Amino acid sequence: MTSFKRGDVVLVDLGSIAKVRPCVVVSIANPDSERNMSVVVPMTTEIRNGECEVSFPKPPWLKQQSVINLLGIAGVDNSKIERRLAAFPKEKMGQISEGLARLLGLKTPS
Repeated sequence: MTSFKRGDVVLVDLGSIAKVRPCVVVSIANPDSERNMSVVVPMTTEIRNGECEVSFPKPPWLKQQSVINLLGIAGVDNSKIERRLAAFPKEKMGQISEGLARLLGLKTPS
């Protein structure tokens, strides 16, 4: 089993249509004792400059510039997480948290 935590970039099999792609883990470790799942947001090269995108500097392991697509939030079975790629920049994790809070109508963390 792959070891990862909140804020890690992981390679996830999102199914045949969405394909295998890098995602950022946004859930806490073991959020539900009855399910072996995590919540992730995917990276995409389809940059539209929307309110639900978080930009970040291109790391060397990505082929081209990408953004985080908050609208692609998904719960995935941990068995679909193939491997950990890297830690996502901490300052950008704050932008992800704020964007998800806005998207879901939740109070922004203080």
